[in-house]
Amino acid sequence: MNQLDGTVPAASIMGIGTALPVHRIEQKDVSARLAQALEHEPDSRRWAKRIFNQCGVETRYTCEPNLLEPVESCRYLPFTQTENVPTTAERMGKYKAAAVPLGIQAAHQAIEDAAVSTSEITHLITVSCTGQFLPGLDVRLIQQLELSPRINRIPLVFQGCAAGLKAVQLANSIVTSDQDAKVLIVCVELCTLHFQPSAKRDDLFAASFFGDGASACVVGLSGLGRKELFKLGSGDSVLLPDCSEEMIWEVGNTGFDLYLSPQIPKLLGLHLGPEVERLLDGSDLPEIWAIHPGGRGIVDAVQKLYELSDEQVAYSRNILRDYGNLSSVTILFVLQAIRDNYRNREEATSGIALAFGPGLTAELLPFTYVPASVEEREPVNLGAI
Repeated sequence: MNQLDGTVPAASIMGIGTALPVHRIEQKDVSARLAQALEHEPDSRRWAKRIFNQCGVETRYTCEPNLLEPVESCRYLPFTQTENVPTTAERMGKYKAAAVPLGIQAAHQAIEDAAVSTSEITHLITVSCTGQFLPGLDVRLIQQLELSPRINRIPLVFQGCAAGLKAVQLANSIVTSDQDAKVLIVCVELCTLHFQPSAKRDDLFAASFFGDGASACVVGLSGLGRKELFKLGSGDSVLLPDCSEEMIWEVGNTGFDLYLSPQIPKLLGLHLGPEVERLLDGSDLPEIWAIHPGGRGIVDAVQKLYELSDEQVAYSRNILRDYGNLSSVTILFVLQAIRDNYRNREEATSGIALAFGPGLTAELLPFTYVPASVEEREPVNLGAI
């Protein structure tokens, strides 16, 4: 792995921002209303109750207030009248209305947190897999943030949960090759718009832990005088073997249809080890683990594989508990939680970020968290990670 040396500037996450819709979903409430909707499907009702209780989620947020309405008026619950189920076109309209303000809010926070001006932003990477429209989110962000009309725009669309970390990897490459570049990444996912009024186990499972939100970050060259930073190493992106049918995300007539295999945690346990070993290249395991909480089982699998402590995986579990799986958005929520916990420390700390998506794709990125107390001192060697 790369030497991240305090004497040498490196591509870094300089600032992070997050945003949530105003509507909060309590897991117990959703489970109770779902049980009512499934009163004539006892097997599905029992299964849904178990999965909602065991998935590790307590609260989520949604851009769709109808999801909070009573059973008889909610258009997303099982046995809603067919003609009343929101079509894909209607859901995309809701996506367009909600995605832009959430993205703007997260972007404003990230730019302010990074202490840069909008005129310094040279590249804009927008990430989403839960909605599409043109002109897209990138154009709206340029207009409302007053970014340069000549900014280099890179949309990453329909790439699933791993795309947020993929965007950071891409920004890392851009800044490493162009030291004047500053990359704004904005991820927006409105997963709850795709809840299906179905008693099928696949649909109920998907409805149990996804939530809505936005996150953003600024990636640029680090330097003395900055606040705390995530200095980025050289990462990998890999397609795991024989896993292409384990996560499927297709456009249907009533939103996007998602299939998540229950074998995903097991497959990660089988295939992830060699990839992390290759990335570490003989180095010790890092202290910080930023794991995308794609589900409780995924965090369990990584914890077991590397014998991580409960404290090391607490960031991922807490984000899953409080917000659900926000798809591509989630990894920056996890990194923000890590930063909040580590910012008062006196020493730089090694870490690794992991995210997984359709393919199965694994994104792996080493980093060093550098608190402001280190950045403000004379340069020091941060060591290898």
